[in-house]
Amino acid sequence: MAIISVKAWYLPEYEPLSAITSRPHDLRLAKNSLLKSALRADFLDEASEVEASEWFQRYLAGDTIEFYIEGSGTYTIANIDLRSHEIYFIKQESNARLHPSIFFSYQSQRPETSVIIREVLEEVVPELSKKTRFPLHLEFAHRLKEEPIKLKSPLLSKLKRSLIFIADVSPIAITESKPPQLLLSPHVCIETGYALQAKRPEQIILIQIQDDPTEGVFPFDLPLPQRLIYPDRSSLTKPLLAVLKSVLDRFNMI
Repeated sequence: MAIISVKAWYLPEYEPLSAITSRPHDLRLAKNSLLKSALRADFLDEASEVEASEWFQRYLAGDTIEFYIEGSGTYTIANIDLRSHEIYFIKQESNARLHPSIFFSYQSQRPETSVIIREVLEEVVPELSKKTRFPLHLEFAHRLKEEPIKLKSPLLSKLKRSLIFIADVSPIAITESKPPQLLLSPHVCIETGYALQAKRPEQIILIQIQDDPTEGVFPFDLPLPQRLIYPDRSSLTKPLLAVLKSVLDRFNMI
């Protein structure tokens, strides 16, 4: 039986999939068995080349070593035997599926608040993009007036694949209950709830534009560094830039 070779790329830090497959591969494999959560393969490179590689030295040092394997997805190495040329991989949810984009969920009930946030984003994101390893792109939600948001829509797919999610959570009303509840845009609530399920908390930034902060129970539980409350554009620019830099640093983007 002919050996079918597949390419594998070492992932030491965040890279979008398009960038990964455009560079030379780091390893050639022949799959032996493929399970839902694991993969056993033979490496086809010389053992001496593998032993001298950066990723193998980091593996010996105890680091988690991640690969993108052609046609199979991303895996981490569980065990490797240089004599038998065997490698055992475990399936891994990877950041490689994320696009270097910032998704903004705006509201239409109080459009003036979203206009402020959008203007700040259009100012700071191009400046940040000059310093990042990959260009950053802004993605905006769209509002279909007569249709509900569909869970399998292209809109939510873009949200899920974005590197950072930002929402305008400026309240549109407040209930008379005790304690009072802050009411947000229904569309923003749906997209924020989806983001909380699809993304890590540190990838989510919630912004409130308020002249006088209204007392009331906020519906989403995120730490204050991820929730910015400022009265206007001039006071928002600097803290938003700092939070964006902090998130991008987690992905070694800057």
